[in-house]
Amino acid sequence: MQLLHNARIYTLNPAQPTASALLIDRGQILAVGGDELLDTTSVEKINLEGRIVIPGLTDAHIHLQHYALGLQKVDCATHTRAECLHRVAERVKTTKANEWILGHGWDQNEWQSDSPLPEGEGPGVRANSWPSSSDLDSITLNHPIYLTAHSLHAAWANSAALKLAGINADTLNPINGEIQRDEHGQPTGILLETAMELVSAHIPKPALNDVSESIRNAQPILWKMGLTGLHDFDRRVCFMALQNLHASGELKLRITKTIPVEDLEHAEGLGLCTGFGDDYLRVGMLKVFMDGALGPRTAAMLQPYEGEPENRGILNMDGEALFEIARRAADVGLGMTVHAIGDRANHEVLNAYEQLRHYERTSGRPARRHRIEHVQLIHADDASRLAQLNVIASMQPTHATSDMLSADKYWGAERNQLAYAWREQLTHGAHLAFGSDAPVESPDPFKGLHAAVSRRRADGSPSPEGWVPAQKLMIQESIEAFTTGPAYAAGMENRLGRLVENYLADLIVLQKNPFTCAPDELLTMQSAATMVAGDWVWRNI
Repeated sequence: MQLLHNARIYTLNPAQPTASALLIDRGQILAVGGDELLDTTSVEKINLEGRIVIPGLTDAHIHLQHYALGLQKVDCATHTRAECLHRVAERVKTTKANEWILGHGWDQNEWQSDSPLPEGEGPGVRANSWPSSSDLDSITLNHPIYLTAHSLHAAWANSAALKLAGINADTLNPINGEIQRDEHGQPTGILLETAMELVSAHIPKPALNDVSESIRNAQPILWKMGLTGLHDFDRRVCFMALQNLHASGELKLRITKTIPVEDLEHAEGLGLCTGFGDDYLRVGMLKVFMDGALGPRTAAMLQPYEGEPENRGILNMDGEALFEIARRAADVGLGMTVHAIGDRANHEVLNAYEQLRHYERTSGRPARRHRIEHVQLIHADDASRLAQLNVIASMQPTHATSDMLSADKYWGAERNQLAYAWREQLTHGAHLAFGSDAPVESPDPFKGLHAAVSRRRADGSPSPEGWVPAQKLMIQESIEAFTTGPAYAAGMENRLGRLVENYLADLIVLQKNPFTCAPDELLTMQSAATMVAGDWVWRNI
């Protein structure tokens, strides 16, 4: 039994917002109070010396296997194409011939010009043309290279990788994907959406033990960031690795695990339903992709991209087709979560969810806590529909600050009034669940909190007021979106997300107060100590 005392505790419990002491036993909170708890006998007393305590934070959208394995990849998140190529060249020096070079994070929309800038031009000048296989070929012809974009919806491959995949001028585009080509019809090395799989299928798959090891090694990094829970969106091997870690007692994060739509038939055959599992590892929703992403301009739009009158992105299916999948999921007991970024994709998803809610009512099926992942752009006519249909807005604050320049260029100021519109969703009464989409963004939730309250980048851009400032949140609202929001989305709001009697003892200790500090101080904030189920999994105090 432990007694944490002399602390400034923010419980997120409206009935008792603050306290100074917590009594913890067997992984649960026994009591929340003040100095009266100091009289408790047979207890280990831990004086936190006035530090801040808040509930453990949950990333409601992460690709855990990709993030953990990605810690070993070339970091391609650079300001210029030249710097990205330099990092790849450095990795080539330490890699055996014919072995793959893998990297992640490039974004041609963020690259500044490698050339001297014209007189009078500042550093904001961008060189946002697509890279090509020839850029990579100039580094090496002896290694296949495959670099995923920041969005994970595009990839950049060299000629060796294209050759291994059999991609040439005669290769047809796959459904819902595109092989970019030059004016002569030759592949440029850029692969969009499902076309990425033509190359990625040839990359040696990591062994299960390697994935387990990578996740084991990633846990301390995530604990130090203040994370005690994750909603994971990776696939079968990741699920198997998590089960292995759980069975050995090494899983010390609360994981809600989505099921990819391609495994719906298997889930039906097994009778696998949302909520199955325990407090460490449980089945979440069925995941479906409705469209692409803003970066490669494949997000499905109601109106064309600015300057591209023929481009409205890629819509993988309409609302009717999505409803048929959702109906099958409902029949077996699975809720739905759907990737939708463009305003047309969100419109079609909401149409499907409207049919699904009717089906649940008329068939006697339970009303599941369905979600939309990202909700990056929504039409004004659809903005209130998430709340009306009780659909969770699963959003990622750092997407707004990363994407703001691209959004201004390709969506325009008028549409952007409802881009990454967290305030809009809260105003209508929707539940927010915040995450990172790591490895697309850093999983650091404090960077997410900074983006949510400021809508500014770390360098202060675009202005002191932030980008589309009407959509900013207060810090309390933002923290709730990383705590009580994900707990509600996982069906665990009766035992997770708050520091309340009989709730799970998941918490973090902070040196600074996120409720009162300047927003920019959130950028460097870390957990001084992280507790999961009453155990200190990370301590630096």
